[in-house]
Formats: sequence, structure tokens, C-alpha cells
Amino acid sequence: MTAVEATSITKEEQSKPLTLRVGAELVGSFIICFAIYAICSLGSAVYGINMAFIALLTGIVYAAVTVIFGSISGAQFNPAVSVAAMLTGKTHVLDGILYIIAQVLGGIGAGAAIRFLLPTSEQVTFKIWMTPTVNGFDKNSVSYSTLGNYGVTLGITLAIAVEVVAGIIIVASALRTTDGHGESKTNHAVAMGLAYGIGTAITYPVTGAALNPARATGIAIFAQNQGLNEEPLQQLWVFWICPVLAAAVVALVVIVAGMIGTKKNVPDTVETIDEVEGNTVLGEASVADGNDGEQDEQSYAQANADESVESN
Repeated sequence: MTAVEATSITKEEQSKPLTLRVGAELVGSFIICFAIYAICSLGSAVYGINMAFIALLTGIVYAAVTVIFGSISGAQFNPAVSVAAMLTGKTHVLDGILYIIAQVLGGIGAGAAIRFLLPTSEQVTFKIWMTPTVNGFDKNSVSYSTLGNYGVTLGITLAIAVEVVAGIIIVASALRTTDGHGESKTNHAVAMGLAYGIGTAITYPVTGAALNPARATGIAIFAQNQGLNEEPLQQLWVFWICPVLAAAVVALVVIVAGMIGTKKNVPDTVETIDEVEGNTVLGEASVADGNDGEQDEQSYAQANADESVESN
């Protein structure tokens, strides 16, 4: 058995059952989405819309849940991360598809839970809870109530730009801190917490910080037809396209970088082989020269012996 085969078997033996990994993605996504919905709705109602508060707690939530489930599934919790992991070979395609389904179901479950747990009254309607919680742009942006009074709206172009940039930061951090089998490294939780915190700070004023299609989908379904300025499901496509586009960009860079690194190593290998072959040829030549010298000496000695016999 070769060392490569032994390593592969060891990794395979360490891998958790698929059911357990998918379950971890489901439960982890539920916890993350529920916590973020609660932070944005209840937290904003009590403390006001505070971007620093929301960004910090969002990062902490992702970091904490990554610590809990990172050793089981690699703690992807985001369809964009799963797409990038599939494209770069860190996650099998079937596993990745099941992860994405579990992530979305977790987000929907969290949306259902927050929908039925939030108290409402004639003065405090569900719309008030949902305005800082749903993801949207233009009239659904969390900044619309402030900027709209000055004739300024945060439209789709800006929404796409900030979501793609934040998505690149998150996906790149996820790929950088997982190994070739998609398993978490020691700094994975910290990196993801920082990435999501920064991403939230960049995007929250514009889009409410989707960053994650599962998070955007879960609340959009239950905020539909609740009297928001625009229906969340009509804008949901942006919060799927942007993260997946970011995942494709990061995966392409990783793949190209890997190909360039492989090509750079090829000449060194060829030179080494040439040197070995050259040394082998020189060695064979030296041996051949030595054999020729020995044969010449034997012939000279035999000739001297024949001359001595003739003279006698």
C-alpha cells in the first residue's frame, strides 16, 4: 500500500456519515438564521437599527455555530460556499446538493419559527418586525426610510455590487480555511466570523445583509404579503445570483492558481529527471572506460609474457 492510498483511506475513515453531515448543515443553518432574524427584528426594536451591533453579533453567531459543527460537516451553512466547494473538488457534488437543500430548509424553518413567535398588535404589526429583517433593495432597503426623504434610493446596481464583494470575502475565507476534503482547519471559525461580520457591515445599509441565499429565502417566504413596500420574493433572485456569482469567481481563481502552480513544478521535475539520467549515463561511461582500461592492461601483460617465451 502506498502512502497516498494510506492517506486517502485515513481521510475516508475519518469522514462522518452523510446523514450526520447533512443534519449538521440543517440544524446549523436553522440556528444561524433564527439568531440573525431575532437580532434584526427584536434587537432593532429594542436598541434601534445599529449596524455595528448587527454586524458584530452576526459574525459571532456564524463563528459560534462553526465551532459547534465544523468537525462534522465543515460548517458551510451557505449555498454559495457549498457551490464553491463543489467547483474546487472539496465537496462531492451529491453531498453539496444535499447540503444546499438542508441549508435552505433550515432557513425556512427559522423563518417559520420567528414568524409565529413574534408578538403583534394593532400598533406593532408584523411589517414593523420584518422591515429591518428582510433582505431587499430600493424601497425594501433598510435605509429607505431615512434616505427616501432626501430623494435617494439604494437601487439594484449597488445591491449587486455590495453583495458580490461581500460574497467573495466570505467564500474565499471559507475555501482558505478548509482542507482538500472540506474539513475545517483550526482558524476556520474565527475566519468565518470575521468574514460575515465584515460582509454585514458592507451590505446591511443597502440590502439588509443577505450574504447567504438560505438566510434570504427563509425570511422572504414568511414576509410575503405582509404589507412591505415591495414583496421580498420578487427581489429574492438577487440574493441567490450574487453569492453564487461570487462563489464561481473565487472557485475560478483557485482552479487557475492551482493549474499555474502545477505547470511551474513540471520543469523542475524534468530537470531532475535529466540530471539523474545524465548521471546514470556518465556512470555507465565511466564503468565502460574502466573495463576498457583493464582489458588493455591484460593484453599488454600477455604480449610481454609471449615475448619472454620466444626469447627463451
